[in-house]
Amino acid sequence: MLIRRGSSVEKPSRARPHRTRRTSLLAGALALSLPLGITLASQSGAQPLTAPTGAAALQYEDRFLELYDQIMDPANGYFSAEGIPYHSVETLIVEAPDHGHETTSEAYSYLIWLQAAYGKVTGDWDPFNDAWQVMEDYIIPGAADQPTNSFYSPSAPATYAPELPDPSQYPSPMDGAVSVGVDPLANELSATYGTDDIYGMHWLQDVDNVYGFGNAPGAPCAGGPQTPGPSYINTFQRGPEESVWETVPHPSCDDFTYGGDNGFLDIFIGDDGYAEQWRYTNAPDADARAVQAAFWANKWATEQGAQAEIAGTLEKAAKMGDYLRYGHYDKYFKQPGCTSPSCPPGTGKNSANYLLSWYYSWGGATNANAGWAWRIGSSHNHFGYQNPMAAYALSTDPDLIPDSPTAQQDWETSLERQVEFYRWLQSSEGAIAGGATSSWNGSYAAPPAGTASFYGMYYQEAPVYVDPPSNQWFGMQAWSMQRLAELYLETGDPMAGEVLDKWVPWVIGEVTIGQDGDFSIPATLSWSGQPDNWNPANPGDNAGLSVSVTDYSQDVGVTGSLANALSFYAAATGDTAAQATASGLLDAMWEHQDDLGIAVPESRGDYSRFADEVYLPAGFSGTMPNGDVIEPGSTFESLRSFYQEDPDWPKVQAYLDGGPEPVFEYHRFWAQADIALALATYADLFGDGA
Repeated sequence: MLIRRGSSVEKPSRARPHRTRRTSLLAGALALSLPLGITLASQSGAQPLTAPTGAAALQYEDRFLELYDQIMDPANGYFSAEGIPYHSVETLIVEAPDHGHETTSEAYSYLIWLQAAYGKVTGDWDPFNDAWQVMEDYIIPGAADQPTNSFYSPSAPATYAPELPDPSQYPSPMDGAVSVGVDPLANELSATYGTDDIYGMHWLQDVDNVYGFGNAPGAPCAGGPQTPGPSYINTFQRGPEESVWETVPHPSCDDFTYGGDNGFLDIFIGDDGYAEQWRYTNAPDADARAVQAAFWANKWATEQGAQAEIAGTLEKAAKMGDYLRYGHYDKYFKQPGCTSPSCPPGTGKNSANYLLSWYYSWGGATNANAGWAWRIGSSHNHFGYQNPMAAYALSTDPDLIPDSPTAQQDWETSLERQVEFYRWLQSSEGAIAGGATSSWNGSYAAPPAGTASFYGMYYQEAPVYVDPPSNQWFGMQAWSMQRLAELYLETGDPMAGEVLDKWVPWVIGEVTIGQDGDFSIPATLSWSGQPDNWNPANPGDNAGLSVSVTDYSQDVGVTGSLANALSFYAAATGDTAAQATASGLLDAMWEHQDDLGIAVPESRGDYSRFADEVYLPAGFSGTMPNGDVIEPGSTFESLRSFYQEDPDWPKVQAYLDGGPEPVFEYHRFWAQADIALALATYADLFGDGA
């Protein structure tokens, strides 16, 4: 689940004095660094960058441990009492989570990855095992939270409802006359694990139960404001134009206690009769990141002779990868190339595209006597969600190959398909474009004539959402190419190398590094054209697909991921420019360390949208648990009146009243983890013994 949907509003931040400067114990070792003589353009003029190696590179391990200690310090506020990582230390923040003390499956996966790196550096694997256990306890719904899966019928996985272009067109009518395909995974998974329950993370959680729905793991449905512990919630439900500012938060278990007469259901779905139900949505990129982290944990623990200490966690990671295959399937198990709701349904695995789609979802009745449950995949595939490293792990690592009979082959196919997807979407400059869909407009419509295709799917410039367009945030480039660079170092995959050999020079040309912590990386991308039709035997050059950078930023989380990607590429190829850029970015970010971590000022002009009206169907009337009214005319803020009590609210209110754009310094958990991981990666790849 994309975290930085509003990132396009960020402005480049200039270097400023940080509040607390900490000097590495190995700072003096910089004199020993290898002077590679790489010079990059910067805001303050050309600056020679050297890329430390050997003993000098171990300063980054020292910094990793320092930042790790800041993240883990309870006084710094990154975690709840249960040990759950918040989206951010700060509470007033609106991105994809609409409150800082919500969390995402993404944050859990970053915690697991961070603890894997900690195990590598220290030899202590208890935190890695504990991180997985926290995830299993709180963000993977237990049997009590998904109670009617036994009624699920793989031959009738769900009733069709079209996705609609705009929230104002919802609720979307359910249409039982449209044929849906057969789910080929359910019986195999049930037989393998002896349960009908899903082992996957739900994507969003209200950790402090701020909304008050009280959907805590194992608690009664809609337990209310007095229910302790984190609460399963959801937001996005209404098509590509629904930004976070237009969402209606709702509980993952809806027994009509809150909302209107039918809870929240009739905001989203049109039906002849509404039933109390539970439902969850998985973000496949997060589960894949957890598996990716488990791969490296296994490799590092084995090198230390400590593999037995994490063997139980590895079994769980393999199991998660088994269920993650639901991310390979079209939403209603239709075949790729379907251009009408009446097209034939899928059978067997012919509805699989073997990519990691935007989500998979499952749900069912709260009433055990009602006798129904459902599952869907997603028709939309974004390049930024792909994780070929996870596919490699699940198809080749004996400790991570899932137990289901067909899982290993599925992930072998997925590995090849994901790398091809990157190659198909690579622009003439080197950046990777949006993605593809197997359901045009979310309703199996016919795409415009001439739309480029990939294994029966059609090119989408901005898959899933367009406010702002999902292809414009540079963070997707860094996240996804980091995974590809890991694969390239580990396997030498020639197509992965071909993609990276073009992407890396493009991105280095868009990075500037100056003095005293001054740096910038791409923030916002603009696209034109489309790729060639995919021919695996003769890939095109995509001369008609082009990208330009329209804005730059100092997004520290993305910078960490970019440095990580460049480090892996440099280790795989010996590319000195990539290595020097990675170390230069890490050094520049370190100048922005404060008491909580690494942060830079961010101007949030998009906070004017606190006043945006949220569309609600005519006649709908209901309430949130705290009494906030839900009706036509409600705004983002009026549905979240708790924000008026936030200590940062006055500067947002001043902005709404005509004052300047509010400026924040945010400490997002995923961003701090990404920086820490990049520090550990550089030390591992270029330090003593590398």
